[in-house]
Amino acid sequence: MKLLSLSVFLLCPLIAFADPSASPANAADADALKQLLKEFLDGAGRNDAAVHERFWADEVIYTRSAGVRLGKADILRDVKAETTAPKKPEEGTTTYGAEDIRILQYGTTAVVAFRLVATTKKENTTEVSNYFNTGTFVKRDNKWQAVAWQATKIPAESEQKK
Repeated sequence: MKLLSLSVFLLCPLIAFADPSASPANAADADALKQLLKEFLDGAGRNDAAVHERFWADEVIYTRSAGVRLGKADILRDVKAETTAPKKPEEGTTTYGAEDIRILQYGTTAVVAFRLVATTKKENTTEVSNYFNTGTFVKRDNKWQAVAWQATKIPAESEQKK
């Protein structure tokens, strides 16, 4: 009996710290989260309000890289304002991509961390900005939505040191 108790006592910490993404059952969710992220980034480049509506949970807490905290209503208001405002040619067109995607899943909660690459094409130039983004997602009614988001701009000099 002492041996059984000791075995359980020693194995519990190992189970608690096991890699949550190693389970084959999580592979489908990881693929779904990557697809959701891709669709969101494609839609964000077009200021697609429907994509934002689907991606963000109603109670989302979004902390921008500028240190501003927003909720879903704030995000949708900003997207709609950008959609209705006439675009100036000098602003260029920005597309977004995700690199180095890492996903940790804990049941119906997942953390998605990645490097956001924002590419802005202007008349004769292309500007690239990078951000570390971390989103916490919850799966409800068989769909994932972001409930928390943090963005951090990566300084250009950090990019040169890679």
